[in-house]
Amino acid sequence: MMVRRTLCSAVLVVVFSGLALPASAQNLELDTVEFFSPAVDRNMKYNILLPSDYASSAERYPVLYLLHGLTGNYTNWGRSNGSPFYASLYDDVIIVMPDVGNSWYVNWAENEGGQQNNWEDHVVTDVVNHVDWNFRTIARREGRAISGLSMGGYGAITLGLRHPDMFISIGSTSGALEYARGAAQRLSGDAPARRGRGRELTPEQRAARQAQQRRPNPLIGVDGFSSQVERTPQGRAFATTEDAAAYDPFALIDQVPQDQLPHIYLDCGTEDRLIAGARELAGILMERDIPFDYMQMGGAHNSAYWIQSMGRIIGVQYEVMQRALGQRPAGRRRPTN
Repeated sequence: MMVRRTLCSAVLVVVFSGLALPASAQNLELDTVEFFSPAVDRNMKYNILLPSDYASSAERYPVLYLLHGLTGNYTNWGRSNGSPFYASLYDDVIIVMPDVGNSWYVNWAENEGGQQNNWEDHVVTDVVNHVDWNFRTIARREGRAISGLSMGGYGAITLGLRHPDMFISIGSTSGALEYARGAAQRLSGDAPARRGRGRELTPEQRAARQAQQRRPNPLIGVDGFSSQVERTPQGRAFATTEDAAAYDPFALIDQVPQDQLPHIYLDCGTEDRLIAGARELAGILMERDIPFDYMQMGGAHNSAYWIQSMGRIIGVQYEVMQRALGQRPAGRRRPTN
């Protein structure tokens, strides 16, 4: 295991310049961990944000996993979406930011180029186990929550519904929740194939874009996995409509007994086209009388929105974990006659 450590106060200067930070934020440390992931047969990295007193205490802490969006990576949450600032408001939770490239957090049905693309297993098995084995976590359902943005919002809700025994709370901000359902419709011929990006570009512009996608991102620093071309799996995520249905949160919600469902959190900006999926899933949850949290506020599909929504995500999921761990007052039911 390789760890690269940076002070979060340095990270926060870019994002929150001029903002008064809690004193604890100055002591938080952002670690970069490199490890081998059998699920994808390659060395991978994740960022982890530890409480300020982690090194001097013997405590175990709950963990919130934050999943990045399409074309993003494990460094996004720490650099531009405000997680260090909001984590410092609580300072007794570990935040882990994994990396899955442009995989959509699924185990791919078909692989090419000698690749192994079991990205669901990478997160729920390899990353979670590595974190639990190497850090003082509360390594059970009550001490784990998972959230993500855009592609990561889809991933968090889907992985949480596929593994309800692992996470007490699952959340999505600006989630692309209709990804698998749209793929199933295209596979069945009920929707047209997606048009490739860049069709309107000139040959020169297309060549420049392709060159950019082949250029490694030095912030990622993972051999063979740092350019957008390298980070996009070769093969097919779903080969059949059944493959897609197995990763469709709108179908999965009815496959988990209600008493085994994790807490569900959804939010989206009102100027974001993906809000339709969030509203539809919220409507299903209301029809099924399933408790959940939903928020919508002005905003689009961008960092300006996510910096604001991040505070809500951490606050809600932190409280859900604390209550599940017995760290909050519990209401008393009136006796029935």
